[in-house]
Amino acid sequence: MKGKKRERILRVLLKQPDGSLTIYRLAKEAECSHPWVIEFLKTLEQKKLIKKTQIIDVEGLFTYWLEINTYPPYREYNVQNPLDILVKTKLKYALTTYYAESLTQHYLFPSRVDIYIQEEDVSSWHALLTKNGLVGKGNSRILLDDSHVFYANIIKKKIRIVSLPQLILDLLREQGVAIEAAQKLMKKEYHGIIQ
Repeated sequence: MKGKKRERILRVLLKQPDGSLTIYRLAKEAECSHPWVIEFLKTLEQKKLIKKTQIIDVEGLFTYWLEINTYPPYREYNVQNPLDILVKTKLKYALTTYYAESLTQHYLFPSRVDIYIQEEDVSSWHALLTKNGLVGKGNSRILLDDSHVFYANIIKKKIRIVSLPQLILDLLREQGVAIEAAQKLMKKEYHGIIQ
């Protein structure tokens, strides 16, 4: 859980990078204890990534997040019209990587649907996706991670998407042209911080 707590704090900081967050508010948003947040912020300050709660090195912060992040477990499916399923479902999810980037900034070809789901919904998602497709390497993946991945989700065209910080991280993990897309998003989102 230690790694997930750090990721929660990073997600909140990157959502509000201007230093206006109080430590109390940061702890509440990250669902972490006040002392834990103080200890972790000291680590980030020593690495010269932040000053108090203000981000001073966005790229460095994302690099650090990549270092402490582990790829979440996932299961693959081949599904016809996966976005239609997402628009209609009542199950909780958050779209990320290629399709989320395409809906956000239109740079990448949307080659695969990746969605974060809640662990308790795995069976329901499996039933839904196998009803509309097949199990195995295909165009769709369900990812299991900490529930905080749903923090500050956005909605575009009736589709729930992860927060921009989470999307940038997920694109950076993908490598290749996804890194270009992540860098473009980073420059757009953090234009006042990135030189």
